[in-house]
Parts: sequence; structure tokens; C-alpha cells
Amino acid sequence: MHRRAFIKSSLAGLASALLLDVSCSSANHQPKPDPRLKGAFRSPEKNGWTFVHLEGTPAEVGYQHGYLLADRIEDSMKVTILEQTHNKKYDWNFYRDAAKNMMWPKIEAEYREELQGITDGLRARGSKSDLWDVVALNASMEWDYYVKEYDKTHHAEKAAELMVPEHCSAFVATGSYTHDGKVVIAHNCWTNYLEGERWTIIYDIVPSHGYRILMDGYPGFIHSGDDFGINSAGIAITETTISGFSGYDPTGIPEFVRARKGMQYSISIDDYVRIMKTGNNGGYANNWLIADHKANEVADLELGLKNVNLWRTKDGCFVGSNFPVSPKLASEETNFNLNDMSASANARHMRWNQLMAENKGKINMAMAQKFLGDHYDTFEKKVDPDERTLCGHVDLSPRGSGTWQPPYGIAGAVQNKVADATMIGEMALSASAGHCCGIGFNAAQHLKEHPEFDWQAPLLHDMPSEPWTTFTIKS
Repeated sequence: MHRRAFIKSSLAGLASALLLDVSCSSANHQPKPDPRLKGAFRSPEKNGWTFVHLEGTPAEVGYQHGYLLADRIEDSMKVTILEQTHNKKYDWNFYRDAAKNMMWPKIEAEYREELQGITDGLRARGSKSDLWDVVALNASMEWDYYVKEYDKTHHAEKAAELMVPEHCSAFVATGSYTHDGKVVIAHNCWTNYLEGERWTIIYDIVPSHGYRILMDGYPGFIHSGDDFGINSAGIAITETTISGFSGYDPTGIPEFVRARKGMQYSISIDDYVRIMKTGNNGGYANNWLIADHKANEVADLELGLKNVNLWRTKDGCFVGSNFPVSPKLASEETNFNLNDMSASANARHMRWNQLMAENKGKINMAMAQKFLGDHYDTFEKKVDPDERTLCGHVDLSPRGSGTWQPPYGIAGAVQNKVADATMIGEMALSASAGHCCGIGFNAAQHLKEHPEFDWQAPLLHDMPSEPWTTFTIKS
């Protein structure tokens, strides 16, 4: 070969070899998918809901949660910090310190790993939130209880007044009350619209230990928070908050940990009751409604701090609308007036009793959905969407801005869930974001009518009434 041709050929070969080497090197250095994300996914939003599937060890479940929902968690973190600090005497560092020094030592290893995993997932997406932000976020339902007790024990000059919002309307029924004699459970979450428009995650969690969980929830929570969930052992759980409750034991186990553990490890009503009672700290005191699909049994666990009551039946119903069931608990642990029928909790209690009696033997999924959108005010004795109806519309009530939930804003029912025995057995639920009655929420109009909440404006958005949508572990 001619020398010049030889050199040209050699250079071409070298260039080709270098190109191949660079190509191989580039391929070898492509970032590999993080193995902690294996099997996890986030589905596109559907009728206001975002479905997320998480699986694996606690650290993996947490990492997937933080990574896949980073944008939603950061947004919700802003809301929580704003609510906890607006016109309050404590800043966010107060809650972070309590999360670290008071709560963290009481959290068992499994949930520590999951909370750290959420933090790691957030950090991988560029978030600056740390572990104590994540723990404080999870404990947000308990802070009002804690602050009142903290002020009391520290002899604060001006002690906090406990403002526990009336969260939720719910029922569970079985036996002669339902159309097929099997379990039906339903719940709507009451909170302000600032939180409510974000309380729209459907979590499908397959943990390495315990039972699979399908539940609604708030971004960043390891528990449901408003508490509607089903596990693969056939247990369905929901709750409503006990109005006017006072009492908190800082040496106990955080409520958010016990609520998640109960959802994950209960194979029976007895299991759930035991888990919730163990280390009970009184935080976020609730009336828990429980259904055991296998035994066709339902129960009502009224979990105060000093008073704990349990009722159960295979033929009956239990309802919840934020009223104390036990007069003893009401008198010893709340400031609630059981005889004031103009109070939202009592008016809705009466309406639940009416609906259960009128529809005994007929209650099914369709009826449960209709109940959650009910607008009958038993005090006024007329249809009038307001704070005394099962589908709460505090923003439409002339009494709303002055007497009902002033710290965080006016709201009512912001989302809804229903399941019957068949759905529980298949791990499915039916959910509706917003008011299920068809009345949507317009943020601009709301702020115009209630300028006292203009501090929410940067984060407050419209929340339309979305159609009922079925979610399953196959979603």
C-alpha cells in the first residue's frame, strides 16, 4: 500500500476506534436507574387524584415516596408551614425541634427508615427539606394538641387555645343495615380548601413486612392523615375527630405512627385496637370506625387519652361526625356540649341516625355516595348546604367565618371515599375529589367574600367537584 494511503487508512481506523471507545464509555457512564425506584410509579392525575404505587423495604418505600412526589410534598410543606406559623406564637423551628427531641425517640426503626427515605428521595430531586421537616409535616395533625399541653406545662403567659377542626363525616354498617348483609364504609374529609385540594393522593403501598395498603393521603405523610384505608387482610378503617378534645402525653407514640402501623399490621379489629392503644398519646383524638371484611364485623373505637371505649357488632352501624360518643369522655376530656343541637357535630349526628333508620336494609355503595353529598340541616329542618350538613359547606354558611375553624380557614368536605365488601376484598375504593354534591370551590370568589384569609392567596386554588372514580391496586 502507498505510504500516504496507509497513513490515511490508519488514521481513519484510529478515529473509528476512538469514536467506538467514546461511545462505549458514554454508554457505561449513563446514570443507571436508582434500584430503590424499582417497581414504583406515579400515574397521571385522574379526576383530581394522583395514584402512586410504592413497594419494598421501609427505606425504599420512603425513597420512592419522596422522589416520585417531590413536587407535591414541597408544595404541601409550604402549606403546612404557613398554617402552623401564621398568626401563631411559635415558628417552624419550634415544631422541628419537637419532632426531633420529643417524637423521634418514640418512633420505631421501621418508620424512622421510611421517614429518612422520604427525605433522601426529596434531596435526590433537589429539595432542601430535611428529616425534621418531614417528621414535623407528618405530625401536623397533632401539633394543636401538643402546643396546648406544652404551654400548660411551661406555664406560658398566654396559653394556646385548642382549635381542633371538626374533621369528617363517616359511617360503617353491616348485617341488617346493608342491602346484602355485608360491610359498607364511607367517609368524607373535612379540612380547609388550602389543605383539601392537596389531600388527593391515592397510595398503594406494598411493604416488605405487613399487609398491602390502599389509602388516600396527603403528600409526604406515611399515614393517611384523614384516615381512609384498606389492607390486604380485609380490614377497612376510617375516623372522625373528637370535637373540643384536650389532652396530650408527650411520652407516648405519635398518632401518625400508630395510625400507619394499625393500617399495615392489623388482621382483625382486636389487632387494630391493640396497636392504637399501645403508647396512646392523645394526639389527634378520634372516633375510629373499623370493618373486618372476613368476619363481617364492624366496630367503633373511641380513643381519648383517659377514656377508651370500644363497641362492635355483626349486625348494626356506627356513625361519626366529630361528636364524643361517651358522655364520660365528653365531660372529662372535651369542652363539647352534647345538648347543643345547633352545633355541626350534633346536627350531623342526628342526620346520620335519620339516614341509617330510613334506609335500613338498603344501604349500598350508591347510597353511601349520596349520603356524603347530603345537604339536609337538621337544626333548620331544611335543605341548606352549610356547616351542619354531612357534605359540609362552611364557606356557604353565614356562621362560618366567625365560629367554625378560624385558625386555618373555612372549608368543609373536600374529598370523599366509599367501599363495600366486594371492593374491600379486591382492595379497591371509590373516591370523589372536592364536594361530591356538584358544588365546586372558586378560590377568587372565596377570598373576595372572606378577605380575612387573603394570607392564603398565593397557595389557594380552585377545587371543582369531581366525579366518583374507582381506584384499585391494579390502577
